[in-house]
Amino acid sequence: MKLFQKEHVSALCLKGGPGGSGSGFGNFEEIGPLNRDLEPRKTSWVQAASVLFVDNPVGTGFSYTEQPDRFATNVSTVASDMLVLLKHFFTQLPEFQSIPFYIFSESYGGKMAAAISLELSQAIAQGSVKCKFAGVALGDSWISPLDSVMTWGPYLYTTSLLDDYGLADVSNAAEKVKQAVEQQQFLKATELWSITETVVEQNTNGVNFYNILTQEPDDKLASSAGENFISLQARRHIHPLHKQSLSELMNGPIRKKLAIIPQNVTWGGQAEKVFSNMAGDFMRPVVDIVDQLLMAGVNVTVYNGQLDLIVDTMGQELWVKQLKWEGLHSFTQQRWTPLDDPAAPGVTGAFYKTYKNFGFYWILKAGHMIPSDQGPMALQMLKMITQQD
Repeated sequence: MKLFQKEHVSALCLKGGPGGSGSGFGNFEEIGPLNRDLEPRKTSWVQAASVLFVDNPVGTGFSYTEQPDRFATNVSTVASDMLVLLKHFFTQLPEFQSIPFYIFSESYGGKMAAAISLELSQAIAQGSVKCKFAGVALGDSWISPLDSVMTWGPYLYTTSLLDDYGLADVSNAAEKVKQAVEQQQFLKATELWSITETVVEQNTNGVNFYNILTQEPDDKLASSAGENFISLQARRHIHPLHKQSLSELMNGPIRKKLAIIPQNVTWGGQAEKVFSNMAGDFMRPVVDIVDQLLMAGVNVTVYNGQLDLIVDTMGQELWVKQLKWEGLHSFTQQRWTPLDDPAAPGVTGAFYKTYKNFGFYWILKAGHMIPSDQGPMALQMLKMITQQD
């Protein structure tokens, strides 16, 4: 856990994976006061909020467990674990009890953020936590995995990254994922999701799932003979969050600065175990939890990067349209509003629309990691969501 303090609002930032580190990737690669080279970041979110980074679930980043059965296997456990931390946080730092508190998330962190937000709002209502919970923001979030997978083919086809044959291949693979989900075979669905990603890679010459316009040589990850799908998916989605330069920073200067990390614990050392333990829960949707939050009056914001494939905007819009929230019809009737890119006045950087306690931001020229791709736009969005702009 790492806190950077600013007076007016506070925000908990959750990363994805599961197994992605908030104190590492979220902090030094995206929104913290310093970048990976320990140079000041001009678009740090600490300009607008006190930011709390948590390595979550247990086993992520510097957090660890010495007992194999203590890893979380579902978002319900993740939420109850986080509530223990938040109770302690607001008890030990009572000055934050009266400051608006937001949860911002990315990727699988959004799925966890939804569950955590519901647990937190219920705890506040019961009086077991003192907190001025002001809302949750779900960035490129794995809320409805199937809607993401089912739109990969159409999205890639319309962006000229699949031909007719490739579209058929990807659609057929995605359909098998759908069948497994419908049969409630969620571990099998996760394996078939992995196979679908391989089909995508084969037909797109190794498209980058996190930004379709950015392709590095090491993005092409051919599966090794005999490699199980958990290891393959860890290489695809966990290893990019633990690049060598970041690992050297976290296990070197940062570890030394913290001076509390046990000698046998390595930053990111249990990340793959975090991922594998959550595999059976991976393809389960949490759209119903978002509905519960909206119906309870919690402020919910969805934001997504235009160039993201793994959680493409088409899929996000599909699950939003499935909401049972009574304000959905009025929300869909709204026209979106363009936003100038703060880094290029006169150039559109995003669109957004809101109705009552729900909002949606379409962030242009950004992939899965919006703060990394469009830092100024992400910072402006933060200010708008927290009502500072």
